[in-house]
Amino acid sequence: MTDYITTIGLEVHVQLKTRSKMFCSCAVEYGAEPNTNVCPVCMGMPGALPVMNEEALKLTALAGLMLGCEIGPVCKFDRKNYFYPDMPKNYQISQYDMPLCLGGIVPLHDLAYPKDAQKSIGTPNKNMRLVRIHLEEDVAKSFHMETATGIDYNRAGTPLMEIVGEPDISTPEEAFAYLTVLQQVMIYGGISDADMEKGQLRCDVNVSVRPVGTDKYGTKIEIKNLNSISGVRRALIFEIPRQVEILRNGGTLQQETRRWDDVRGETTLMRIKESAHDYRYFPDPDLLPVKTAEIVEAARLRKPELPWEKRARFVSDFGVSDYDASVLANDLALASYFETAARGAKKPKNVANWIINDLLSAMSAASVNISDCPIAPSSLDELVNLIDAGSINSKQGKEVFAEMFSTGKSASVIVEEKGLKQESDTGAIEAFVDEVIAANPGPVADFKTGKASALNFLKGQVMKLSKGKANPALAGEILEKKLV
Repeated sequence: MTDYITTIGLEVHVQLKTRSKMFCSCAVEYGAEPNTNVCPVCMGMPGALPVMNEEALKLTALAGLMLGCEIGPVCKFDRKNYFYPDMPKNYQISQYDMPLCLGGIVPLHDLAYPKDAQKSIGTPNKNMRLVRIHLEEDVAKSFHMETATGIDYNRAGTPLMEIVGEPDISTPEEAFAYLTVLQQVMIYGGISDADMEKGQLRCDVNVSVRPVGTDKYGTKIEIKNLNSISGVRRALIFEIPRQVEILRNGGTLQQETRRWDDVRGETTLMRIKESAHDYRYFPDPDLLPVKTAEIVEAARLRKPELPWEKRARFVSDFGVSDYDASVLANDLALASYFETAARGAKKPKNVANWIINDLLSAMSAASVNISDCPIAPSSLDELVNLIDAGSINSKQGKEVFAEMFSTGKSASVIVEEKGLKQESDTGAIEAFVDEVIAANPGPVADFKTGKASALNFLKGQVMKLSKGKANPALAGEILEKKLV
């Protein structure tokens, strides 16, 4: 049976985090009443002149710097001509032959892949190449009803960054990881909130298959209507075998655009692409070319620590494992939470353990995000320090943590209210130890004859006598000294 090679290319559109549109002062506002954030410029009225949004240029340059792109000395805007109701001017202002950013890479890492695929990554730490990043204006939003289509022009003119990747992706899991890293970079840089449900990050997938040993790419098929990263993976898991089956049965594929139906779990035909569109690009006569030097310098000053840089620093500065660092740095808000909590901790690694093993589980069960977490970073730091200092034991720490998450109270307040503070006074513990030794001659004799398990029994009796308040480590030390 012939094996097939899959080639996947993604075109990712990212809505930039600006207060106004790309070429006018209309507000960018998700969920606003339809057709209220419009003006003659974004509605394409005759005589209305566009004015560039400088912040959008800086954010695009910032994205380029974060992804290792080359930024040319000059970029320009072009008119992309087509006729569709979502484009009121009958052309879109975009960038053609002189985009802001060229090249670049998207570095994949293990935790970017779906959880069920992280132990079977074909090519670990793979770098996905970019073709370009260019800036353009978004189109309006269409609402398709049974007998009519409604258009909301609020989105028309919103600054939109298009990230075009090389066809380096070969599996649905790599596509998932690629989008995950891109989303992460956008959030880290404050470039976009990149929320796919709100349309802030949208993706078109191009996929083809060809027999092994064939150099020429197979017929490219485009998939649209993808509104989640997991949806992209599911669409590819369906589409790739569909194309392979057609070829194995002697059929041929035609260039077409398909729609992903997430409910039915399948792609369906939207339209046949008989020929490439001729958009008749030409320089926009209303917009001058942009010298990029000052834009790039301003963006460079805003360049944050990159996710992979943060992971490396967590390992070196806080002594956490590579895996823990990856989990913590995978989400910017979680990384900030950890850094705040670990800053005052005697053992930052223990803070990381509590976040990964307890806090994330509690938040998942309660369906809350880190931004809504009832335990402040300083409170978690306090809890860990109480345990590390021996003021409470680990079991008590779990009890205190649960109360903290439920009430929002600090660890010290809960320990005081519940009377959980451990007894660390040597004299007091010695009194407990003496009483236990006197009351248990048999286990004492067993320990002296070499039965190590007898010590655990005696320690348990000390804890019982002290009502769980004796510092177990100190109790063990005192017991051993008195029994030797």
